[in-house]
Amino acid sequence: MLHGWGANAQDVATLANYLDLPDYQFLFPEAPFPHPYSSEGRMWYGLPNDYSFFSRPEFRQQPELQKSRLELMEWLRSLESTTGVPLSRTILGGFSQGGAMTLDIGLQLPFAALMILSGYLHAPLEVDKLAAPISPVLIVHGRQDQVVPLRAAQQVHEILVKLGVRVQYYEQDMGHEIQPIVLSHMQSFVEEIGTRTE
Repeated sequence: MLHGWGANAQDVATLANYLDLPDYQFLFPEAPFPHPYSSEGRMWYGLPNDYSFFSRPEFRQQPELQKSRLELMEWLRSLESTTGVPLSRTILGGFSQGGAMTLDIGLQLPFAALMILSGYLHAPLEVDKLAAPISPVLIVHGRQDQVVPLRAAQQVHEILVKLGVRVQYYEQDMGHEIQPIVLSHMQSFVEEIGTRTE
């Protein structure tokens, strides 16, 4: 599970306490860059002032994003040798900026599934780099999210469905947060994926 902008691995690590998944191992990597406004916060890359910048092709060349992508990809590929669990039995998830990184990396590797919580897409999607077949995806987003617009989740949903991806999509009456209903969706999704990979 990847944390969001300004948070750290410990923030999302607490989620494991609320999920009844005793047969699963949880891992929480830390973003490589310090947050500019918090001594404990981390970030995968600095945020542009204009949200629409994410949709521009030049954003994908942003140096911090490229470094985070490379380090995260290397770490994920090393997991099987350190945990004994192949990517085909691994679920990658993320919140907010961590959700964006999950889409960025997760669509290129053969994961069992992806979970995007209040996330967004680094557009345009590089279709030629997508894994085949693409993993099933859970998307959960708040209708009152004032940080990442709801439209961002809707766009991800529309794009993935067009690509033939199996998507479970939920809009909830909440802001930019992880409420108990989100944990319920995560629990059900992981259990469903687990039965498919056994």
